Amino acid sequence: MRIFAIIMLAGFVHSAHAAEPTHAKELIEQHRAIAAAHEAAAQCLASGKSEKICHEELSKACKTLPVIGALCGMRKHRH
Repeated sequence: MRIFAIIMLAGFVHSAHAAEPTHAKELIEQHRAIAAAHEAAAQCLASGKSEKICHEELSKACKTLPVIGALCGMRKHRH
């Protein structure tokens, strides 16, 4: 009985996702845009620019994206 419930739930979740292809496409594009902004920040740091400059550039890029926070969700962390 438990396996049947899991299979039914998986089918329901799959059909719910399949019913919203436009939302899925938008979500994919948002994630790609955020990833591109983070990759640009990584390349900035790899080029030898300071963390401050790279975070300023990331902050500018994030203003154009549907994200929370000036650094596209990236919190301060230790290097």
